[in-house]
Amino acid sequence: MFDMNNLQNMLGDMQKNIKELEEKSKESVFTAKSGGGLLSVSVNGAGEVVDINIDDSLLDDKDALQILLISALNEAYKNMENNKKSLALNMLGGLNPFGS
Repeated sequence: MFDMNNLQNMLGDMQKNIKELEEKSKESVFTAKSGGGLLSVSVNGAGEVVDINIDDSLLDDKDALQILLISALNEAYKNMENNKKSLALNMLGGLNPFGS
């Protein structure tokens, strides 16, 4: 038989776990490098860019700088998203709703 109180408790626990997951994720920092380390970008778990380091040698080549910056940003965001998925999977006890 369906127990509404049980469902509400489960949803409440899940919301609490999600909030804890979000807070834990915000504390994480993900750094990606491109151009052999000439450029690095760091983002936190909330998707905010928290640091960018650019080697002085790139300042004379705008096109290369743009390409390397895009590459590093994409990699940092990919790392952040993979971490979120991993934390969510751990929270769900190994069930994989993402299909991969």
